[in-house]
Amino acid sequence: MRLTKTLLFISVSAYCFPLSLSLSLSLSLSLSPLSHSKMQLLHASSSLCASLHISKPYSSTGLVSPEKTLLPSSISCSLQPKGIESSLWVSRNNSIFTTKAASVEAGASTISSGTAENDVLKALSQIIDPDFGTDIVSCGFVKDLQINEALGEVSFRLELTTPACPIKDMFEQKANEVVKMLPWVKSVNVTMSAQPARPVYAGLLPPGLQKISNIVAVSSCKGGVGKSTVAVNLAYTLAGMGARVGIFDADVYGPSLPTMVSPENRLLEMNPEKKTIIPTEYLGVKLVSFGFAGQGRAIMRGPMVSGVINQLLTTAEWGELDYLVVDMPPGTGDIQLTLCQVVPLTAAVIVTTPQKLAFIDVAKGVRMFSKLKVPCVAVVENMCHFDADGKRYYPFGRGSGSQVVQQFGIPHLFDLPIRPTLSASGDSGMPEVVADPQGEVATTFQDLGVCIVQQCAKIRQQVSTAVSYDKSLKVIRVKVPDSDEEFLLHPATVRRNDRSAQSVDEWTGEQKLQYTDVPEDIEPEEIQPMGNYAVQISWPDGFNQIAPYDQLQTMERLVDAPRPTAAQVY
Repeated sequence: MRLTKTLLFISVSAYCFPLSLSLSLSLSLSLSPLSHSKMQLLHASSSLCASLHISKPYSSTGLVSPEKTLLPSSISCSLQPKGIESSLWVSRNNSIFTTKAASVEAGASTISSGTAENDVLKALSQIIDPDFGTDIVSCGFVKDLQINEALGEVSFRLELTTPACPIKDMFEQKANEVVKMLPWVKSVNVTMSAQPARPVYAGLLPPGLQKISNIVAVSSCKGGVGKSTVAVNLAYTLAGMGARVGIFDADVYGPSLPTMVSPENRLLEMNPEKKTIIPTEYLGVKLVSFGFAGQGRAIMRGPMVSGVINQLLTTAEWGELDYLVVDMPPGTGDIQLTLCQVVPLTAAVIVTTPQKLAFIDVAKGVRMFSKLKVPCVAVVENMCHFDADGKRYYPFGRGSGSQVVQQFGIPHLFDLPIRPTLSASGDSGMPEVVADPQGEVATTFQDLGVCIVQQCAKIRQQVSTAVSYDKSLKVIRVKVPDSDEEFLLHPATVRRNDRSAQSVDEWTGEQKLQYTDVPEDIEPEEIQPMGNYAVQISWPDGFNQIAPYDQLQTMERLVDAPRPTAAQVY
């Protein structure tokens, strides 16, 4: 295959699709006396934290059934082994973890009796993922367990789903500790590893996006507030945490990325055989921008710009990415809507400044994301203050960021100070978090990175488990994201309530799908998430039904359905 360097010729094409993510840790342990202890993970905003206290002997009560499929993510951990009274705080964030209960894979070699294996798994099940309240064994993190009871040797791998886990070292340490406390254990070998990215909606994506775990939009809906600065520094912060990251500069009229980074190759390449775009790279982060297409800034009408963005985003060979950060252009028009429709965004970060005028424009953007079912997970208030003569000054006033948080219920607010170095680093092509990784700005972005990893993990878990089919009860279980309510629907009811053109005449509104056309015992063959707003349900007759969460909530529900001891869901 021959790659040719060429000026990128942009054509108009369209796709609509989404993504996913993953990581893993692996551990090998050495056997030595172990008393049963309970390990619990706790979140501590910006610094890693773990606390140890005296605990009672381990009890399996309250652990999630290992037959369920869960998606955990964790932030920090606290171990409570018997006889230890010390404390130590550690912070951690995690991305989504794909779990299969008790999915411990026995490796080769001398695995002794099931008792020894059960002892190790029981010890490891004391480590609880704090976000989802599930132990790491039920989450399926424990892989390749190998035991030689005669020599007292234990080895295994802890497999997480994101390399950006801030406390993966803590997981390794605590797993080592709890297994070593077993009486017969003398040595433990723990290994950490990362899985390939696992998109939640892989089958619905164009080829270039099928190995991306999370797409995070950075938006302000107003120019000049530092949105590109936040997007670039966030991307390099996530990369510094161990994630595989890409940046897509969606501002065709005024691309900022070519100024803010300094890749050796400043032109995008095209693969003439595959007709795909090869992203350029800088410090391990993949980059795509119209500014790297050799045509400078665009002078074209809206529909053409939407086509350009579509082609740049969907035909690029992104490869396996944990996070794709999209630097959104200002406004709430065609381009923004196209971006939100081309791929289902995992989450959005809102950038604002303290002025009231900035708040007015940002509010429009938040409402747009809300309408498109894209969760806004954090607000960054840029240029909010500076320090001089021992005092802190607020030249642009105060309160815009907190007003966004309060009015729209966005959970996290981050303040960025006025720093000449922050502006200078953007102009020089070296992101501030790379130029000064220990500085105040880098610390704020580290906190933001932890927040993004944690929130994306929660969102993916909610989306992937929002709608499932319970084979034992023959019902569809629904738990809409951001809602604590779970309800049951009869499959036939869901199929009969399809509102597509195949079931309802678009012009007259006449019902084409009749009640008797759907058998009472119909069962879905597959249920797949579609972005953050709907699921696609495949039926035996070959029909693929798009069922928005809003519509599912209005359907007739089943009541008093018995709950199985071990639900078989997919």
